[in-house]
Order: sequence, then C-alpha cells, then structure tokens
Amino acid sequence: MLARVTRKMLRHAKCFQRLAIFGSVRALHKDNRTATPQNFSNYESMKQDFKLGIPEYFNFAKDVLDQWTDKEKAGKKPSNPAFWWINRNGEEMRWSFEELGSLSRKFANILSEACSLQRGDRVILILPRVPEWWLANVACLRTGTVLIPGTTQLTQKDILYRLQSSKANCIITNDVLAPAVDAVASKCENLHSKLIVSENSREGWGNLKELMKFWLDLTPSDVMWNTSDTGWAKSAWSSVFSPWIQGACVFTHHLPRFEPTSILQTLSKYPITVFCSAPTVYRMLVQNDITSYKFKSLKHCVSAGEPITPDVTEKWRNKTGLDIYEGYGQTETVLICGNFKGMKIKPGSMGKPSPAFDVKIVDVNGNVLPPGQEGDIGIQVLPNRPFGLFTHYVDNPSKTASTLRGNFYITGDRGYMDKDGYFWFVARADDVILSSGYRIGPFEVENALNEHPSVAESAVVSSPDPIRGEVVKAFVVLNPDYKSHDQEQLIKEIQEHVKKTTAPYKYPRKVEFIQELPKTISGKTKRNELRKKEWKTI
Repeated sequence: MLARVTRKMLRHAKCFQRLAIFGSVRALHKDNRTATPQNFSNYESMKQDFKLGIPEYFNFAKDVLDQWTDKEKAGKKPSNPAFWWINRNGEEMRWSFEELGSLSRKFANILSEACSLQRGDRVILILPRVPEWWLANVACLRTGTVLIPGTTQLTQKDILYRLQSSKANCIITNDVLAPAVDAVASKCENLHSKLIVSENSREGWGNLKELMKFWLDLTPSDVMWNTSDTGWAKSAWSSVFSPWIQGACVFTHHLPRFEPTSILQTLSKYPITVFCSAPTVYRMLVQNDITSYKFKSLKHCVSAGEPITPDVTEKWRNKTGLDIYEGYGQTETVLICGNFKGMKIKPGSMGKPSPAFDVKIVDVNGNVLPPGQEGDIGIQVLPNRPFGLFTHYVDNPSKTASTLRGNFYITGDRGYMDKDGYFWFVARADDVILSSGYRIGPFEVENALNEHPSVAESAVVSSPDPIRGEVVKAFVVLNPDYKSHDQEQLIKEIQEHVKKTTAPYKYPRKVEFIQELPKTISGKTKRNELRKKEWKTI
C-alpha cells in the first residue's frame, strides 16, 4: 500500500518547481509605536457591536485566503507577503497569497489523490517551524481533512497514543521522529500513509521534498511573529487563522532552540510589527541589554500561555516603550479574556472577556460568584452554546461531561473577577497547593519570588509533607551575581521576602536552586514535570 502511495506521489513531483524569492529586506513600516486600536474604537464598543456572522458553508482557505489572493491581484492590499520564513543559516523565503494558494492546492492534491484521504480523515502533523507546516495546515483545510498537530518533543509512546486515539489515516513528520513512527505503525490499523519532510528518502514513506522542490490586532500592513511551538493550538490561532483573516504577513524564524539574542536580533533586523510569545520568553529577553537593540517597526506585543508577572511587563515597557497585552485562552476555546488596545492595562490581569464569550467565576455548584471571590473560570453554554467553543472530546463522552457544571463550561482554571470586570488568574485547578487547609496558587508565590533581586526565574509546585500533607516548594534559577552567595542564607532571605510580599502561609518551605527550568520549545515552564519529580517516591 505504501509503495503504491509513493509511486502516485512521485507522479505529482513534476507539478512542483523550486520556489526562490529573493530581495533585500526593506522597511515596510514607519517607526510608529502607537497602541491605538486599528480595528475598533474601544473595548466597550467592540463588545456591544460584536455580532458573529455564521454562513451555512465556510472554508477558511477558500473564503479567506483566496479572497486575499483576489485583493492582491487587484492591487487592493499592501505589498506585504503572506508568509515570511528565515532560519539561522541565513536562508529566507517569502510567499504572496497567490503563491501560498498555489502551493497549498498542490499539497492538497497529494493528500486527496496520492494518499487517498477523504473529507473527515485525520492527519497527524509533527514538524518544527518549517514552511511545510503551514502548507499542510492550508492543504488540510482545502481537503476537509482533520489536522492534529503535535510538538516535536513527543516520544514514541506519545505518538502511539495519538495515532491510536485519533484513528489517524496519515502522519507527516521529519527524520527525527520517523523511526518512532515506524516502531509503532504496526499497532495502528488506520494508518496507511506516511509523509516525511527530509532531504533523504526513507523506505515506506512518501518524501515531500521530492514532491515539492522549492527553496526554503492586525491589518494587511502588519508583519506578525508568533513564537509558539507548532504542536500547540496557539500556533493555529496566531500563526495561521488570526493573521491571515486580516491579510497580514506571517513571519517565522526557525530556531531549533530558544536563544534570547537571536530573538532580539530578529526583532531588530526585520520589520516585525506584532510580536507574540510566552511570558517566560519575555522574562528572558528583559534580562539582556535590550537598549542596544532598536525595534523600529514593533508596535504591538502580546503574551499568552501562562500568566505574565508585573515586573516583566514593567521592565519591557521601560526598555522598549511598549506594553505587553496579555491574553488567556485554551485549545478548546481560543481567546477567553484579553487586554485589548484602548483598554487600561492592569498589570497581572488577564483583561476582560472576549466579546464571543460570557465569562463568569462560579462555585462548585455552578453558581456565579461576586467580584473578588475566587472560584472556577467558566463560560456560559446554556441556553445557547457559543460558536467557537469546541463541541466535544472525540470518543470520550465522560471527559466532555466533566467540563459541564450547571449552565457553564468549566475551563479547569481558577481565578477571580475584580469590581471593574477584569479577570485574574490564580492557578490551574490541579496546580493549586493544599497546605494545612490553605489553598495556595503558585502564580502569586512565583510573582513574589521573581521580585527578589537574586531570582532570574522560578517555578512553584506542591511537595509532600508528613504534617501538612503538602507544602510550597520553589525551584529557583539564580541571577549570575548571586550564584556564589551562601545558599542557606539566600534561602532564608528569599523566604522572608515572600512572607512580606504575600500572606506568610504562602512562603516556600522548600527551596531548590537549579541551573534551568524545564520548558517547552516555546518557552512555557513545565510545572507538571517538576511536580511529578516531587511526588514520584510517594
């Protein structure tokens, strides 16, 4: 079967030609650091006027991307490319919307003809930030196949679970993960097509390089760079749908690992106007001498994935003159709350609800709680379930049912709303630390820790304790100037600092200094990994 697929694929090779778009990088934008909203007057008017038109039939590739192609041909949009890719080797590639459309249609033909995929078939995509990741996204949209993204950090066991649970018919990956796929493929009865992005052939796989031989609050004038890992839903929001809905350019820099200096150099060298990244990335950036870089085009910075601390936003503002607009959402929901342009930013707050959702803080019985009282973050789904919220977990009705409480979908996060309608994150429900009857959210403790001059980064998790059940433990990465200090004395200083900054019962009774925190490719701290380490002996 795979041999037949490969032969059919090779017949499509003649349809592709090497695409090389060269040209000097030119200034696309003036040095304009305004935070004035470009698409609405203010938050209240946006919320009041929000009305979502839902057509009977809709396809993002046809009804959005191809419309931008038409505007491009008619000269009705700025000359920004649709896609702009660079890597550390100096290679660069730019596509117009027309070129994106042409290449994605050819990719779609491979899926539907060579791989014999039908509408509704499932495709697992595990690639880093390479152009083929974006083409696969659009190709799946054109064919009606269901895209299932995965991070390149997946193990063989992870891949087997995803293949079996999703009943995927096709997988697209690279040299690194292909051996893991081959090791488990015999256990996946639905998998019949395997595509590899590689310079080399691999037995049983169709090689996309042989098939596709090319050289490697938004407006149509914007160039947006989102650093999210390609395995997360955030890449779909901010690296595909959101920018291309607005006709903006998607910029990406393929970095095998996170390098603060490379991020700063890229922001300085290229005309990026909108930058989106995880809070940990911003924290690491402000530890560098940002004043030596000039971000001439940058005018809007957003953050998501986990809470961002006020000290980071203040340092970023002082060094760049730009605010960081924090947003909060989930794979199941897209954006739930956000700090929108034209809205007063309360440092540390998630902002106000997206106009698409009615967001409340609810108790264990699904009753709405008053301002200032902590509870579960919920979205009202009865009597009318909002469009854009996921419908259900595939083949898992019990998990789907567990998210419903009264009239609300429960996000699994805890927080509170203040008297001005701003929402504040406390913790993931399973991250809350229960110590001697107290409920302690790790974010508040981390915020206090990060204000101490010795702390470069920190992560707080629960740790077993024979008397209190569990206690707060802090993993701390020290600033270089403090690494030679007496550690026992430093622990006492840090603990006293947290006691004074927050309630005394919240201070970390255990502190461990480590060289670096475990993180995802996109820079998000893996607290669950630290927590498992603490509890593995229990």
